[in-house]
Amino acid sequence: MDEKRNELKKIIMDTKTLPTLPGVINKLNALSDNDKSSVQEMARIVSSDQVLSARILRLANSPSYGFYRVSTISNAMILLGVNVVKSLALSSSIFEIMEKNSVGLWEHSLGVGVASNMIAAKLGLPECEEIATAGLLHDIGKVIISLKCSEAEEEVRRVINEKRVYMREAEQEVIDTDHAEVGGWLAKSWFLPDKLSEPINCHHNVETSENHRIKTAVVHIADVLIKASGFGDSGDDYVPQIQQAAWDALKLNEQTVTELVEDLEDKLVEVKNFSLELQQNTDAAPN
Repeated sequence: MDEKRNELKKIIMDTKTLPTLPGVINKLNALSDNDKSSVQEMARIVSSDQVLSARILRLANSPSYGFYRVSTISNAMILLGVNVVKSLALSSSIFEIMEKNSVGLWEHSLGVGVASNMIAAKLGLPECEEIATAGLLHDIGKVIISLKCSEAEEEVRRVINEKRVYMREAEQEVIDTDHAEVGGWLAKSWFLPDKLSEPINCHHNVETSENHRIKTAVVHIADVLIKASGFGDSGDDYVPQIQQAAWDALKLNEQTVTELVEDLEDKLVEVKNFSLELQQNTDAAPN
């Protein structure tokens, strides 16, 4: 079993085999690591890709990010921060490669991004936008498993149906790892900051989060709430309990969670409309 796990990890860490990382993001990473680079320089790199620019602006103006009114890439970077824009570019690229039968997973991810933003805002946490990005990318490992291990994916679905277990339990049985760990590997290989990679890696086990437990707890709770709402398709129909470590990290109570659920119901209608609009634009876009 270790052989399968190690083989998958090697594939994930070899970023050259992944079609989801456009050259523009590599250039953006290099510029953002240079203290002498300006926002305008980075914006020019992103703006060289018209399709990517359009998607970043659309996402920056989406419900996930509080309906900012952003009309330029440089403004998006100033308002959201360079790391958020890089993550938006990544998530936009991931959506591009998703097959139509993965739209359910995209909607689930978008819903978790929105819910993460709502929770962070309600609790008065800093960096709401980056927490939303972590929520948006939390299941990125499922996309990669689907792309790189299609046979294993089919076996995972068989195990879920036959044994009625969570997706990550089926993944552990079939490939000796799960989408959270795979997503963490991928985030590391893309040099995403720990504030994003740790919530991705630990969103199913908040206690293992060491440096960004609050962000991880937010993403975990957002994931549970979106699964409970039935919005999108996360891969299985089972809703886990909110982990005690998440309650403790955020000092939550049942009244606060009840208010979040009520607020989320209205927001998900907007998210569904946004998803449908994005799909229509993607279908209409030239290849």
